[in-house]
Amino acid sequence: MWIVQLALRRPYTFIVMALVILLTGAYALLTTATDIFPTIRIPVVAVVWNYNGLPPQDMADRVVSFSERVATTTVNDIEHVESNSLNGIAVVKYYFQPRVNEDLAVAQITSISQTLLRQMPPGTFPPFILAYNASSVPVLQLALASASLSQAQLFDLGNNFLRPPLSTIAGVSLPWPYGGTQRQVQVDLDPDKLRTLGLSAADVSQAIVNQDQIIPAGTEKIDDLQYFIELNASPVGIDELNRLPIKYAHGVLIRLADVAHVRDGFPPQTNIVRMNGHRAVLMSVLKTGSASTLNVVDRIRAMLPQLRKDMPPALQITPLGDQSVFVRAAIHGVVREGVIAALLTAAMILLFLGSWRSTLIIALSIPLSVLASIVCLSLLGETINIMTLGGLALAVGILVDDATVAIENINWHLEQGKPVHDAILDGAHQIAVPALVSTLCICIVFVPMFLLGGVARFLFVPMAEAVIFAMLASYLLSRTLVPTLAQYWLRPHQEEIATTRGWLQRYQLAFEHGFDRLRARYQRALQRALQARRRALTLFTLLMLSSLLLLPSLGSDFFPAVDTGQIKLHLRARTGLRIEQTAELCDEVEAAVKKVIPADQIDSLIDNIGLPYSGINLSYSTSAPIGPGDADIMISL
Repeated sequence: MWIVQLALRRPYTFIVMALVILLTGAYALLTTATDIFPTIRIPVVAVVWNYNGLPPQDMADRVVSFSERVATTTVNDIEHVESNSLNGIAVVKYYFQPRVNEDLAVAQITSISQTLLRQMPPGTFPPFILAYNASSVPVLQLALASASLSQAQLFDLGNNFLRPPLSTIAGVSLPWPYGGTQRQVQVDLDPDKLRTLGLSAADVSQAIVNQDQIIPAGTEKIDDLQYFIELNASPVGIDELNRLPIKYAHGVLIRLADVAHVRDGFPPQTNIVRMNGHRAVLMSVLKTGSASTLNVVDRIRAMLPQLRKDMPPALQITPLGDQSVFVRAAIHGVVREGVIAALLTAAMILLFLGSWRSTLIIALSIPLSVLASIVCLSLLGETINIMTLGGLALAVGILVDDATVAIENINWHLEQGKPVHDAILDGAHQIAVPALVSTLCICIVFVPMFLLGGVARFLFVPMAEAVIFAMLASYLLSRTLVPTLAQYWLRPHQEEIATTRGWLQRYQLAFEHGFDRLRARYQRALQRALQARRRALTLFTLLMLSSLLLLPSLGSDFFPAVDTGQIKLHLRARTGLRIEQTAELCDEVEAAVKKVIPADQIDSLIDNIGLPYSGINLSYSTSAPIGPGDADIMISL
């Protein structure tokens, strides 16, 4: 009661409190990160080992197994380890406990990896170490295509001209582009000429190493100026490389061009990206940590027009796989349902209480409680997502309970002829303990969610926090702001009837008469059910058991199904199939898809195209480039 008395003595204090909640809530809405799901804080550190040409089995036995055994004994809080060994490369992923010290974990893995180099096979490169978490997911893909630019030019434009400016956006991580060809100076040896001149590939390699050196020569001061001296110890063009001397024998100088041809080329491709049947380069934009998906995508799209101006006109930059579309749709859906619930709740209050002033007081407490919950979530580092918004939408129907009970009890005391001040105090005194117990009981329902573990904890704890914060804020407002507004807006009962006599009062009286008749019918039906208890219980039991017949037709999934307007086909051919052959298989799949096969027949697509290789499976998967014997095809509908 003391807080209600304080609110009546200091009304402006709590009106200002409501304004503060309104302003800080609006600020929290504008600054809090927005995403489709809460941040899943499962830290992962990936260690990438390289040894050119080493078979996958040797990479697994000589590099991966040894590094895993040592790391699991020296690195703290490892939850589990996953590894993938390929030809010349191995990726080891260390998954840590949620509360691990990430900086310490990265430092420990880095130090032990450098120590292991001395015990690895000679020639092993130092590993590349990357720290990230489960929330670092692709939110946008940029496809680079052109009818006139080569694959090497596309890769160069994407890697050297697009990645640097895009990397400056907060929360963006850009891995190495997929597809295209990476520029590399190639030396094509002629074995016949080497044997004729008595040379080997090692002689050519040693000659290039000896004559392609970077040697700092310092500076030279002449008169008033100081000059930087450059030596011609490193060729600057392809022609100069072709003129490099290899050996002087029998009075003849053998140059590199005599036994080989140096050209501007590229290494063998390990992945291919195509868009609409043409070779392209794909850049995946990853959202890191708790960054907002909407902010990341919006800033990238805002930067693209300026980047296009700086690029060749023949280059086409096409955004693909925009995840912000689904984030906005999910958030708008939850907000829409929450607004509908609030309006329906206000309409029901207006029908039953018949007072627009009482309805307005209750309606004001709902958004203020929601905003207070958002402020608390923002202070805890949570994001605005479908789980927190779903919790708030769930709480909307419950938030009115505290304010509704307070207003209804105040109106009941006003009907007894009491003054407004006395009616507020008496009404608040009667419901003080029941309202507190009711609020705590609702909050206790969500407490078990804090005992969850793994991914479920990261998903459902924010929803529980949203409901609990909103409920506590609603109870606080019902004890402070609601009495304050009631003191200013409500009138004694007879005076209120006189001022509200009109169509609203007549409609509310008619509604009450109709509701009384409905309640009387329900009482009679309840009495009949109590007189025939066995029949009622038998009928109820049959209805409950019959509902179980629906279980076989109900599916189960971790998340609800979402129609994204896209179909992703995962194609897997025989192991070891060359990447060129995999690309040909994708040609046949794309040709079949262009026949406009309905989406419900996509599963039988493999039976209609007659591919020459067996063991090919089509399933839904994430988008990725074409690799040896493995590919993903994304079809946008």
